[in-house]
Amino acid sequence: MSMQEKRLFVSMELSNKNWKLTFGDGTRDRERTIPARREDLLLREVPVAKAKLGLHADCAVVFCYEAGRDGFWIDRMLRKNSFKNYVMDPASIEVPRRSRTRKTDRLDGKKLLKLLLRRELWGELDAFSVVRVPNEDQEAALRIHRERERLVTERTGHRCRMKSLSILHGIEIGNPATVKIDELRDWEDKPLSGLLVEELKREQKRLCMLVEQIKGIEKQQEEALEKAQTPAEQKARKLYTLKAVGKQSSWVLSHECFGWRVFPNRKHLGSFSGLTGTPFDSGETLREQGISKAGSRRVRGTMIELAWSWVRWQPNSALTHWFVDRYVRGGTSRSKRKGIVALARKLLIALWKYVEQGIVPEGAVLRA
Repeated sequence: MSMQEKRLFVSMELSNKNWKLTFGDGTRDRERTIPARREDLLLREVPVAKAKLGLHADCAVVFCYEAGRDGFWIDRMLRKNSFKNYVMDPASIEVPRRSRTRKTDRLDGKKLLKLLLRRELWGELDAFSVVRVPNEDQEAALRIHRERERLVTERTGHRCRMKSLSILHGIEIGNPATVKIDELRDWEDKPLSGLLVEELKREQKRLCMLVEQIKGIEKQQEEALEKAQTPAEQKARKLYTLKAVGKQSSWVLSHECFGWRVFPNRKHLGSFSGLTGTPFDSGETLREQGISKAGSRRVRGTMIELAWSWVRWQPNSALTHWFVDRYVRGGTSRSKRKGIVALARKLLIALWKYVEQGIVPEGAVLRA
């Protein structure tokens, strides 16, 4: 291989304060540490590394880093500067099986570089999994339902807090957002203490604010579904035409799964959702360890909820018949919980075929 054909490979171990850069050409390494998020220093180190490793000034450069807190702006920055880059799936990176292993940024950087060399120089495409990077508009669209998810969690926390404070004094309240706190009486029919009333009012104020914010987000989603300008919104509206699929389920599935990701076959889709089995079959030992739980937890959680909804609102569909015949008749509650996971995977594949090919799930009913 001539000097012009050689390439510079760079792994980036990212942290909040510093970035550990490991340069290599397949035979030699060079390590540098720069302050985090300093694009100018990063670009300045590339020609220096080429010169130190004896590479041509115009040789190609290939970067890699683990997907994480820093997101995808680094990938966009590198590609804007004409560099090739891989965003690695952290779950796909090999780790030693020893009980105690050394872990430093330096060792992690060298590990990432070795994986990159295995893929680029030796053709091992399965050395690590590559994360699909959304464009800026697709990434921004993820914020709506993820913010709503966080707000709903906070709303639940405030509701439980208000009910717990009331139970301490023998009071059972209905809707914490509308209850009249000044009129509450304890188990002896006495007014609550001033400090407790003030705390309940503060909790209620925060709760009401969250309720209004959630309503605003849901209204924004409804308006987006009516216009359906993006592919993800169009697929969400198409999913909503199926009975049992609600607005939130259709929105999450379209934006997290179907909207911008491409799946060549159903196996890739099942692996992405983490709903595939993980058998342990070695020698005479054979046991099932449960689902892998890899991939998107949001898609996985949505599909489990949607599977129960599907059984209820699509009783005449082929998927429901399959679930009932195999797991409900003569089965136990445990078998139903196991079966609902299998149904969720089958349903996800059926919904994928519906949004991509227009194939309605057998026996399914559309909304009137």
